Amino acid sequence: MRKAQTEINNSAISNPNSALPEGWRWVRLGDMCEKPQYGYTASAESKPVGPKFLRITDIQDGQVNWDTVPYCSCTVIDIDKYLLEPGDILFARTGGTTGKSYLITEVPEAIFASYLIRVRPKDNLIPRFLYLFLQSDIYWRQVEESKRGGAQPNMNATLLANVTFPLPPLPEQKRIAAKIQELMHEVERTRSACEKQLEAAKALPAAYLRQVFESEEAKKWERKRLEEVCKVFSGSSAPQEKKYFENGKYPFVRVQDLGRYGRTTNLIEIKDYINADAIQELNLVKAEKGTILFPKSGAAITTNNRAILGIDAFIVSHLAALKPADKLANIFFVYFWLCLVDMILYMENPGYPSLKLSTISKIPIPLPSLIIQQRVAAELKEKMTYAEKLHTSIEKQLEALNALPQAILRKAFRGEL
Repeated sequence: MRKAQTEINNSAISNPNSALPEGWRWVRLGDMCEKPQYGYTASAESKPVGPKFLRITDIQDGQVNWDTVPYCSCTVIDIDKYLLEPGDILFARTGGTTGKSYLITEVPEAIFASYLIRVRPKDNLIPRFLYLFLQSDIYWRQVEESKRGGAQPNMNATLLANVTFPLPPLPEQKRIAAKIQELMHEVERTRSACEKQLEAAKALPAAYLRQVFESEEAKKWERKRLEEVCKVFSGSSAPQEKKYFENGKYPFVRVQDLGRYGRTTNLIEIKDYINADAIQELNLVKAEKGTILFPKSGAAITTNNRAILGIDAFIVSHLAALKPADKLANIFFVYFWLCLVDMILYMENPGYPSLKLSTISKIPIPLPSLIIQQRVAAELKEKMTYAEKLHTSIEKQLEALNALPQAILRKAFRGEL
């Protein structure tokens, strides 16, 4: 244990980025806080038999809903010993949240449970400054080091006391804590706006499809049954023996292959490949390049995933397939229309979701002339490309924003903020 603690301290202090500004110093948490204290052991009660009893599970996403925190029965002496006060910092000492901390700000009469550890900063350490450090990767590297070699992740009072952190003078602590909060609020505001933009971008494809297929023009198009303009079929049972996949050269498409993309007009990356023996010995179904695939059995129906095969491939029985007749229907037109069809409405058995080929065959599709189909498909492809690029761009912005908090904390605790 002593060796592990030494490694933790050395790893932090010997960090090449650990050079600090004048007036700063590396300190141990145990030297700057009162002795870490384990919580109270008792049973939680729903009735107000005593003070509130804060447990690990009551701290969710850095927040506590005190209205839902239970109570516990304890003596006046125990209340005095374990009573929470503003400025206290609690740590989870075991389980999946090991090392996570919570800063007490406003609190009713409450004590804390045994799977939490309390530290109370001394007068020369601002609680929020310490709490913000505890969100940094400098702190978390020390926690991860302490977890090594243990079957159950845990944080004890000794390890906690040996956590090291950079400490500036008190006025600088106040300034840095205020500046970090200001920047974090700005990051969160920007992230919230970005997430709304992402949701709007996700909704664009469906909006584009509705503009076409629910338009006044579309209402005038002739309705045809799918079987009139497409070959409607499904795949075969998947090979079960490993020998059929050894040195496989021929793609075998499963429902999961669609699931990796959700929707794609060029499905070419397939996980499983079968060999010639499988083709010769089993009654497999082959689908040509340009065939439209979607789930026809199981919960995958509810995903409404769609794909156009970009290669010839054999397909599993859980997939339905549409091969539009070239002179009657444009592949992309049918695909885009199908993306707007909710197949849940056509399921036969709610207990085990499934689609009958006979049902699929009779689904009506609005079908204008082939020239109009080609024009609509080209316009939709262009719009979908734009929507995808927009979606990717916003996701990259979010990724950068999600990395900002740690960048801010690293800069702050190097004295560069």
